[in-house]
Amino acid sequence: MSQGDLPIESAEASQQQPTATSIARNVRPARHVMLLPPTMNSSGLEISVHECPRTMMRELVHVFPNTLKKDANVLGVITCQRASVDLAQFGEEADKEKDRLLENFVKWAHEVAAAIAAAGHWADFIDPCSGLPMIALNSNKVFSEVDGVEVLLRYNCLSAGMCKILIHPEWGAAVYPASLFTTAPYDVVHDIIAKGFTH
Repeated sequence: MSQGDLPIESAEASQQQPTATSIARNVRPARHVMLLPPTMNSSGLEISVHECPRTMMRELVHVFPNTLKKDANVLGVITCQRASVDLAQFGEEADKEKDRLLENFVKWAHEVAAAIAAAGHWADFIDPCSGLPMIALNSNKVFSEVDGVEVLLRYNCLSAGMCKILIHPEWGAAVYPASLFTTAPYDVVHDIIAKGFTH
């Protein structure tokens, strides 16, 4: 259903608490350069590539302290995977699904980071469980995947106690975000990740 097909809500309905679905429909426009819009690959990862804005770079230099400088040109490669369950929920089923999605992301990210390194450029990715880099082991600064997607893709979030829940525009809270960062030029990154695109 496109936004033009959405039914007009009554005044009473518009005053109701927002749902994950209603929030997901209101994706805000990005304020930076998106080099590749969200594109699905054959491993079930929806991938987008972005130039990291200055506000994010101020954080990334602490996440990767021995690698990045504030004036570095860094690309953020954002992945989202569709979960079989709502990941805002707690329980064994959600935990198993998170483990499956983590394993899928780590396998993909290791391959991409290795290919980027073989091309002579730096790359690292974030462990979504800890928020710490997976290759550089000397960092204690946590990167929030949800905040990263909120900045780069402008997806909305819901607060659930002390946690922020990412709301994907199509999948709602059944989404698993994870990120990779690199100093490689976009054409190098695109050539590497495009091998797995489904179209």
